[in-house]
Amino acid sequence: MSAADFRAWSAAQLARVEQALSDWVPQGAPAGLGEAMRYAVLDGGKRLRPLLALAAADAVDGHAEAALRAACAAELIHAYSLVHDDMPCMDNDVLRRGKPTVHVQYGEARALLAGDALQALAFELLTPSADRVPAAMQGDLCRALAQAAGANGMAGGQAIDLASVGKPLTEPELRAMHALKTGALLQGSVRMGAACAARPLPGGVRQALDDYGAAIGLAFQVVDDMLDVTADAAQLGKTPGKDAAADKPTYVSLLGLESSRALADQLCAQAHAALDASGLARVHYLRALADMVVHRKS
Repeated sequence: MSAADFRAWSAAQLARVEQALSDWVPQGAPAGLGEAMRYAVLDGGKRLRPLLALAAADAVDGHAEAALRAACAAELIHAYSLVHDDMPCMDNDVLRRGKPTVHVQYGEARALLAGDALQALAFELLTPSADRVPAAMQGDLCRALAQAAGANGMAGGQAIDLASVGKPLTEPELRAMHALKTGALLQGSVRMGAACAARPLPGGVRQALDDYGAAIGLAFQVVDDMLDVTADAAQLGKTPGKDAAADKPTYVSLLGLESSRALADQLCAQAHAALDASGLARVHYLRALADMVVHRKS
């Protein structure tokens, strides 16, 4: 697959996701809540999680509507987590996706409620009428997303992150934290795409896709840590250098920039190897996404 083919596929999928999010995130929620929800979700972000879900669904010839709903649900969970993470009780950040954070724009109370509502909406999207998405598939998707977002996933990782400020962590400890904080939802997006398969997948295929998702999840965080010290706010769309200023452990602070780059490349190779092991024929979009994650500039 050529780079042009991947760009064309990505552009088409991003347009579908953006339209669906615009359609599904309500404008008319009470007391300005809908406005804050839409501000948090629309017109920004890489949409990596939706792309991973859609690429995984494509690889397993998945149910089209279920895949789009899964893609949007993953993005809504990601958006809610950013709203909450940026608040003063967490990371206290003022810039996200190149614009003021939600609590800066709308106040802390409305930001908190917007995050809550986005989380609930994610699961609402995954549970349409059974004539649209099979009930068993809905259950699998809800389970995968809840596991990725909860105490044994993203929320648990954030708790470890907050408890680790100013404390030295070993590389295995840092890896374990980010496998939950960042990696779980990225891996969960792949898992949700795979759950859209029309027929049950062999265990080896599911494991290979899980291994791919785990490698991509960690690679994303390693590159994020690198960009935090090498990119500026215009590139990142958020405040650079925040982790160092807050005395948070990162891959760069632990391993250095050169070794972090080598680790990212190693994880990319692991992701490619997992796709080879899956035996699936249509993994070219997943393969290209792995390369995009590791070589991104923002």
